[in-house]
Amino acid sequence: AVLGCALLLPVMLAEDCPSACSCWSLGEAWGTGVDCSSRGLVSLPALPRLTRSLLLHNNSLASIPAGALDSLGHLQELQLWDNPWHCDCHILYLKLWLEDFSAPALARLRCASPAHLRMKPLGQLTGSDLGVCTRLLPTKCLQFFWRDLVLIAGVVFTFILVAWALKFAKKLVCQLVLGRRRLRRNIPKTH
Repeated sequence: AVLGCALLLPVMLAEDCPSACSCWSLGEAWGTGVDCSSRGLVSLPALPRLTRSLLLHNNSLASIPAGALDSLGHLQELQLWDNPWHCDCHILYLKLWLEDFSAPALARLRCASPAHLRMKPLGQLTGSDLGVCTRLLPTKCLQFFWRDLVLIAGVVFTFILVAWALKFAKKLVCQLVLGRRRLRRNIPKTH
């Protein structure tokens, strides 16, 4: 059984491993190491979900798409230096993500373009450096916004229906009570 698992592990890694990269197992409980360094990458490849170590240095990456690193919950090591980062609104996701993940990794990154930001550390970028960023939220955040808005509208509608039902029920109870009183008055008393 151990030999069978040992034979299956490279196959599983090969299925998850991006073709431009090399991958290795860090052990079943530890996840996967992914080396995509010095491969001339211009975009981030699809990465294994259990990536624990990711080497992306010395490529041609200008930015990382918003949300691209969010699914890598096991990530412990990330190397991104020596990439020509283009510091506009598209770099904002990577900057904010790295602020939470690793300040030292962020400190090693520098802008390659535009010219007025060349060699400026990514961690020191400000809103005025980036210009007007009209869309700061990743697509997933906007989807959550619309989902939440629909849920809130549903709750408000439900409260309105309940309030209307209570008002109608109160009116009905009052009519029943008044009807009983009238009946009692109209029934002759026999002693």
